[in-house]
Amino acid sequence: MSETKRNDGTLDRREAVSVLLRDPGDLLVVTGLGAATYDVGVLGDRDQNFYLWGAMGGTAMIGLGLALAQPKKRVLVVTGDGEMLMGMGSLASVAAAKAPNLAIAVLDNARFGETGSQHSHTGLTTDLEAVAAACGWTATATARDMAEVEALRSRLRAEPLFAVIRIAPDEKPRFIPPRDGAFVTERFRRALGIVEN
Repeated sequence: MSETKRNDGTLDRREAVSVLLRDPGDLLVVTGLGAATYDVGVLGDRDQNFYLWGAMGGTAMIGLGLALAQPKKRVLVVTGDGEMLMGMGSLASVAAAKAPNLAIAVLDNARFGETGSQHSHTGLTTDLEAVAAACGWTATATARDMAEVEALRSRLRAEPLFAVIRIAPDEKPRFIPPRDGAFVTERFRRALGIVEN
C-alpha cells in the first residue's frame, strides 16, 4: 500500500494573506466562508471586500461574474481548499472564460476548517494546482514559503493566476467582518460606483 500523501503546509495563513493584500489599492477581493473571510477582514474591513458567508463552493464563480462585469478592475478570490473542492467545477468555467483580470488564491491547510478540521482531499490525494492546470489555467503556482508568497503578490494582481498557498492547519482568533449580505452587497456596489435610483 502506498504511503498516504499529507499536506506539507507550514505557512502562517494570516501572515500569508497580509503579504498578498498589502497595499490593496482598488483591488476587489471576494472571500470564501470561514478562515479566508476572517483573515481578509482582520487586515481592514474595506468597501471593496465582498465576503461570502453561506455560498460554499460558489466563490470562484462570484469572482468570475464580477471580473466579467468589471473588466477594468482587478479581482482576487481568496478562499480555502474545502470551499475550492466543493466548487471544483468552477475551475473549468473560469479557465474557459479567460477573464484576464481574475486571479484565485487558495489557502490550503488540508482541512475542512468549518466542520471540525477533518482532513480534506488536498491532504490525501488531490493537487488543486494540477486540477486547475488540467482545466485549462495557463498560469498556476504553489507557494510553500514566504518568499514564494511574496512573489505571488504581484502576479495575483497582474495575470489570470491560480495559486495554492500551503498553510499550516493552526487556528487563528476569528475576526468577524459584516455578515449582513444586503449591507455588504450595497456597500460593495457603491464602491464600484453602482448606485440605484
